Parts: sequence; structure tokens; C-alpha cells
Amino acid sequence: DNCRCAQCVNQDTLQRNFDTFAIPKDISPTEISAKAEGVDILWSDSHRSHYTWSWLRSNVQSTQPKELLNQESLWGAAISSAPPEVDFENVMSSGSSTGMAELTSKIRQYGFCFVVNSPKTPEDTEKLLESIGPIRNTHYGGFYDFIPDLALADTAYTNLALPAHTDTTYFTEPAGLQAFHLLSHTPPTNKPASEVLGGQSLLVDGFYAAETLRRESPEDFEILRSVKLPWHASGNQGVAIAPDMAYPVIEVSGDKLHRIRWNNDDRGVVPLDVDVDAWYEAARKWNAILKRKDHEYWFQLEPGRVLIFDNWRVLHGRSAFEGLRRICGAYISRDDFVSRWKLTNFPREDVIASNMQLR
Repeated sequence: DNCRCAQCVNQDTLQRNFDTFAIPKDISPTEISAKAEGVDILWSDSHRSHYTWSWLRSNVQSTQPKELLNQESLWGAAISSAPPEVDFENVMSSGSSTGMAELTSKIRQYGFCFVVNSPKTPEDTEKLLESIGPIRNTHYGGFYDFIPDLALADTAYTNLALPAHTDTTYFTEPAGLQAFHLLSHTPPTNKPASEVLGGQSLLVDGFYAAETLRRESPEDFEILRSVKLPWHASGNQGVAIAPDMAYPVIEVSGDKLHRIRWNNDDRGVVPLDVDVDAWYEAARKWNAILKRKDHEYWFQLEPGRVLIFDNWRVLHGRSAFEGLRRICGAYISRDDFVSRWKLTNFPREDVIASNMQLR
């Protein structure tokens, strides 16, 4: 079933070329030959297979699948002294993938990264994001370039303050990456450009907040991990989106944090078949942690400095602002981002071996 020969596997797509269930049920090896480059096996149905030593090491040597690791660094307000960043030209270099490897690795490690010295145009911003992966289309469209005119029924399209939240909680698979590039901020006619206009951006490491909650109040962590909630998007005519099922605020895989899903404005009704008072108490504690000064990273978006962050981990918000801000950006699916990270940071052979053993 795992033969890698050209007859069994399409060498262009690496997909199987045969019917697994046509293989005789009682098949067995009749001849095994170890050679310098790998192992040859003659099967009882006369088929010959060849397995390279590298393939065998990746797939057979251990019962544990090969894992591609990236060090995860939790952070709080102190990250303001040295936020992760890469240069636009390095990322977009056609002669090297080093810049893209650095960008995706920093997003994996910190949950966000700035791309500095970016051209101050929506066209170049779109090219940057498409170099990571295809832009994801939603009911808001694809690549966005907007001013706060409430053209779409969402508070993001206003000049109001927004608390820390993740986007698209109402999708079965929330957006993986999100990007913002402030192209301009024009003051109102009655104010000089030198005056502070507001609109500071906020990032909170949701994994750091979740670990804080788990350490300080394990019972509340368990409630937000176990109680599944409805989420919805219902503000636009002709749109009433909800995920395939209810999801908790904190998702884990084993003990490892997997995803944060939190936008209180998009939350439905807490189910009445759980301890509702206990859920609200846990949510109150969670909300308080998100608002701690040592968990909040505040900064000002600037033209030429593109922010890209992991929407499964990092919550974002902003302060209210005056004037007219023009911002562009997009969503990118999680799978496309992870694929780019893997292929720019690890050998392709290791990536494929890891993917084929994913658990």
C-alpha cells in the first residue's frame, strides 16, 4: 500500500495510482534485499517495491510521526521593546526564500510579525499577502481596501473602539492569518495633522492569556475549554452565517493550546443545559486577563509597516479615532500559511513525510 515506485505513485502529484483494495488480502514479501540506497521487496503478487533509507527512517523507524517544530514564545506588553519584524524586500526576493522563511517562522513563534519598509500601496500589499498564500474570500469580499463608512455591517467599519477579539468566530474554520496596512490617516477638517487622532492598535497573545487562566484558575479554564457556544454573523442582508457546530472559547489538542475563538459581540446564547453562572464567572475572569496592562501590546499602525497575525492565537482591537483612516489587508487560510511555513523552513521530503503521518 505504501510502495513509492512510479507504477504505484504518480511522481508529479505523489498520489496513489492503484486500488488499495485490489491488493490480495494474503499478500506477503517473498524476497527482501537491502542495498546502499534502500530496500527492495519482491511481493507474492510479483510486484517489486523500493523504499529509500530516508523514507524508511521517516516512516518506520519510530512509532511517533515526524514532527516539524517551531519554538512558541508567549508574550505580553514587554514585547513592545522588540516586536518581530522582517523587511519587505527580503520577503519578496525572487532569488531566495530566506525572507519568507523568517516571516512565517516569526508568525509561528510569536503569532504576529511586521513587514517593514513595505511600499505604501494596496497593490504591493496584496502581492505580499498572496506570496504567503491565496487570499480568502468571505461575505466581506477578498482583499479589502476600506475607510470607516459602515459599508459592511460590522463595527470594524466604524471609528469606534474595539476590544480584543478574534475575527470570523462564526466560520467553521476561522480565518488563519489576518493583515492590516494603514495607508493613510487624514485628520478631520477642524484639527491639525499634528494632533493625536487616536486609533492605536491592540494585540493580545491569546495563548499567553489562556495559560494565565489555566495557572490562576484551572476550573475556569476547564469551563471555557469544555462549554461549546454558538457564534454567528447576521448583520448583512442575505447573510446568516454560523459554524457547523458550537465551539468553545479555548480549543486544545491534548494539553496543547490549539485555537482561541473569542468575540463577545458575535457570541450566541450560552446553552442552558450547562452551569450558566459558572460560565459567566469564567468568562469574566478571561475578560479581565485580556485587559491586564501587562498582557496588552499597544502601538500605532503606520504606512509602510504591514501587520500580519495569527487569528487562531492573537486577539486584536483598537482605540477610537478621529478623521478618516484608509486600511487595506486580507485573510489567508490557515492551511495555506502552514504549508508556506513548512516548505520554506524544512526540506520538502521531511514536510511530506510529516504530512503523511499527521495524527
